[in-house]
Amino acid sequence: MDPGRILFDQLAGDAVKELLRAVTGTFLCRSTAERLRRTVEPLLPLVQHPHPAGALRSGAELGDLAARLREALDLARRAAASPRWNVYRAAQLARRMEAADQGIARWLARHATVSVLDGVRRLRDEADARIGRLERRVEEVSAAMQAPPPGIPPAMSLPVPLPACKGVAMSLSVAPPPAKGMEVATPAKGGMCTPMDLEIPEEEFDKKGGDLLGSGIKVGKDKVKEMVMGGGPGWEVVGICGMGGSGKTTLAMEIYKDQKVQGYFNNRIFFETVSQSANLETIKMRLWEQISSNIVLGTYNQIPEWQLKLGPRDKGPVLVILDDVWSLLQLEELVFKFPGCKTLVISRLKFPTLVTRTYEMKLLGEEEALSVFCTAAFDQECVPQTADKKLVKQVAAECRGLPLALKVIGASLRDQPPMIWLSAKNRLSRGESISDSHETKLLERMAASVECLSGKVRECFLDLGCFPEDKKIPLDVLINIWMEIHDLDEPDAFATLMELSNKNLLTLVHDAQNKAGDLYSNYHDYSVTQHDVLRDLALHMSGRDSLNKRGRLVMPRREESLPRDWQRNKDTPFEAQIVSIHTGAMKESDWFQMSFPKAEVLILNFASSVYYLPPFIATMQNLKALVLINYGTTSAALDNLSAFTMLSDLRSLWLEKITLPPLPKSTIPLKSLRKISLVLCELNNSLRGSTMDLSMTFPCLSNLTIDHCVDLKQLPPSICEISSLDSISISNCHDLTELPYELGKLHCLSILRVYACPALWKLPPSVCSLKRLKYLDISQCINLTDLPEELGHLTNLEKIDMRECSRLRSLPRSSSSLKSLGHVVCDEETAMLWREAEQVIPDLRVQVAEECYNLDWLAD
Repeated sequence: MDPGRILFDQLAGDAVKELLRAVTGTFLCRSTAERLRRTVEPLLPLVQHPHPAGALRSGAELGDLAARLREALDLARRAAASPRWNVYRAAQLARRMEAADQGIARWLARHATVSVLDGVRRLRDEADARIGRLERRVEEVSAAMQAPPPGIPPAMSLPVPLPACKGVAMSLSVAPPPAKGMEVATPAKGGMCTPMDLEIPEEEFDKKGGDLLGSGIKVGKDKVKEMVMGGGPGWEVVGICGMGGSGKTTLAMEIYKDQKVQGYFNNRIFFETVSQSANLETIKMRLWEQISSNIVLGTYNQIPEWQLKLGPRDKGPVLVILDDVWSLLQLEELVFKFPGCKTLVISRLKFPTLVTRTYEMKLLGEEEALSVFCTAAFDQECVPQTADKKLVKQVAAECRGLPLALKVIGASLRDQPPMIWLSAKNRLSRGESISDSHETKLLERMAASVECLSGKVRECFLDLGCFPEDKKIPLDVLINIWMEIHDLDEPDAFATLMELSNKNLLTLVHDAQNKAGDLYSNYHDYSVTQHDVLRDLALHMSGRDSLNKRGRLVMPRREESLPRDWQRNKDTPFEAQIVSIHTGAMKESDWFQMSFPKAEVLILNFASSVYYLPPFIATMQNLKALVLINYGTTSAALDNLSAFTMLSDLRSLWLEKITLPPLPKSTIPLKSLRKISLVLCELNNSLRGSTMDLSMTFPCLSNLTIDHCVDLKQLPPSICEISSLDSISISNCHDLTELPYELGKLHCLSILRVYACPALWKLPPSVCSLKRLKYLDISQCINLTDLPEELGHLTNLEKIDMRECSRLRSLPRSSSSLKSLGHVVCDEETAMLWREAEQVIPDLRVQVAEECYNLDWLAD
């Protein structure tokens, strides 16, 4: 029998079985489920692969759509998992799916037309910009061809052959900036010029980036492009290999953004960072949903095997880029083996059994390395005349051609006197004898630049190693930790952050509105990332002491249980000030008792739907900051909550992706707690019908933040009894419809943020009783129609952010009485409403905000 026929029969049999399971799972409501699927499926690319040309009007509106899609996806999955015999549940799900389908239809009716117009406008602007760039490039080429600059040897002139065939590449080797390969059009028959594929020149690299300067790297990029676009029609794995800090990820990103590569794969390129502590099932499912444009349904969210064998419905080549892969096991799990799928793996290791071709990163040559170093140290590509050229070259040479070391050490010596340079050169030279390992020598050389930092700045850098690799560090968590354990006030903590950023020791990821450093900025809008080599450096420097003497006790990567050396040393107290644990699910039996008499910060990173809090929390009498971050796919339920009652000195609590239990009527007060942050948490069950007196439980709470808690519909009125509250921030809570009527009781409140809450339609009139209020943020509340009439009573109000409040058509007459108001941020239409107030408020500045489109939170 024909082998192809056998394979087809097998795949068809698997497909039929999967289809029968799906139909059986939704038997009683399958027509509704199918209709909902037809509605949701075309919308998935909108929120999975947002593109500026198809961007919607605002992040809040897209957030509203994302919330509706999440609800529809959840209903479809529950329908698939619902028992066939449960008729009542099936009927309930059918009604809810019909409502979800209607809600999505209404959303499209409201926003589709505007979205299309926005898309047309953006496409037109992009086309104008591209045409302008092409015209400038053609003028440069024509000028260079007609009048070559004097003094250029004939070998460097511009060879421009004009054969009769189409698509001949011109190599432009002069005329800065150099063109990277332009396809020219030659006259076709009849004299008509045939349009050709033109590669638009890429933007210049940021001078401070420096990773991809030099001809050697350009050669590397060309070779990797050849690997990913070459080969046969089957599946293949190719790789980029090199030591940490050699520019592997930067090169991979250039491949990801390259226009020729995008054109070859028809923009079907998917980039995922894996890391040592990766959840492989989650990554694989996310990749498959993007590749196939299908959501994965079923009780266990598993990808059907027959789908993986057949590949996506949309045929054609696909490129999957897997960055920071640490083992062959990880790679084997994430490689898709359907025809046309090319995988580019980026790793410090080679995988010869699976990877067919590998490009090994080359270290920079002397001239290229000096250029990168000078860019970091002097903001120019060569040694300034005022500097000691010999000394600069000696320091740069000690970096051994590694881009990251050149950037970090160069930035650390910026604006330093010659004696500091000489000291740095001597310390770097002494790093030679540390070890035979190149990477260890690199860490010691880079450690020399960190040792130059002032004491508290150096300690703040070392704190960065306490967070998981390749994860965004919430800036609010970082600033809060620094304030608690290093006795910094908020401005000094932010100044420390900027110093580390300027020295290339971390990367500050700006929010869409780019408000970092603003007087009333919300740190929840930002995060920090760090190169894994810099994290290794922080761990390397923190680990010089013996285990029980270290100031930071850290699990470098996720493990299923606590480290064995911790258990061997558990009978001796640990002197760590910061304890960071990274595991999967933890039961009571997985923990063992440890003593942390000096611990002030506990960071618990995990990936699980259930998590038992460590019993030793109850003995951490000096604990000031507790951070729980769940990296799993669903919210986690916590067990052993009674441990909280023993934390008498706890000042800050951060919970991320946690399901809060129903609040009890009474509990032991947490008298020292000043700050609570709830991010991506499920709250409604805990708040609905709660009779807890929050003012008794949190008598000194001053800062409450609730972010991306999409099931939050309303706040409990007892929040308004916490008279100590100074700041309330509620953002991206798409079901929040109103604020408590008694909000005006919060007489100490100075900051009120209600940001990107699309269902909120009014503010309570009692807001006008907040006499100490200085900042009000109602931006992206797209259904807010008016402001309270007595707004002018807010005599201390200094700033209002009201961008993207599209339905706000008028201002209260009393707004002219806001004599302290100095800054209003809004859209152009709303700015017109403030014209009259500008005449009577002496120092008022009305700022028209730029539109921003940001869907990064959907991937978190």
